[in-house]
Amino acid sequence: MSIDACADLVARGDPDRFRAVMAAPVEVRAQLFPLYAFNLEVARAPWVTQEPLIAEMRLQWWRDVVQSAASGAARAHEVARPLHDLIRDFGLPVEVLDRLIAARRWDIYREPHADAAGLAAYLDDTGAGLMWLAARALGAPEGAEHAVRAYGWATAAALYLRAVPALEARGRQPMPEGLTTHELARLGLERLAVARQARRLVPKDVAPALLAGWQTEPLLRQALAGGSAPLELSPFRQRWRLLRQAFTGRW
Repeated sequence: MSIDACADLVARGDPDRFRAVMAAPVEVRAQLFPLYAFNLEVARAPWVTQEPLIAEMRLQWWRDVVQSAASGAARAHEVARPLHDLIRDFGLPVEVLDRLIAARRWDIYREPHADAAGLAAYLDDTGAGLMWLAARALGAPEGAEHAVRAYGWATAAALYLRAVPALEARGRQPMPEGLTTHELARLGLERLAVARQARRLVPKDVAPALLAGWQTEPLLRQALAGGSAPLELSPFRQRWRLLRQAFTGRW
């Protein structure tokens, strides 16, 4: 039930966010690793079983964890207990955590999102919600929410676009009717521009929470340019972008 256990989970299951946390100051890692481990556990819950009912039960278990943590009844689990501490110590908004979990119900089933608005809401509740939670854990004021969520949405769109081939290989329909990957990339870049326009509202101390978006812009631009190659940055470009954002704090 230690931070080390959460770090190990993230290292094995979410290497991009692990690298982002390791590029952040040591003193904030205890806030970020439990949150990213929680997100990983929730994100993979629909994929570890072929039985929808079991997947629903796994997600409900995490919704119960969040609610019990909010009431002070922590659970003895390697991720649930540190998450409880975050909720208690930093006042993480329980409703944002709950929406993040509930949104993952879409991953259980094979139906596409109802429309573009449905996908937008999914990205807002998952990726944008996660980035706002990370920012809150580092002390972000309420006034920073719009900028952080816009950046989180753009990041979620980029990662979703990168996952499209894998989702299709699993028999899912990631793109709703009437929305192309090109259009989603354009919307992501628009949200990125909105985030940058409001960047002054985000304190510098919160910048490590936004390191998870270090690949956002180039992935979106790759998707906008089209082509059949998987969305991916070269190892050199990955290291360069992460280090640049870590050292400058600019996103």
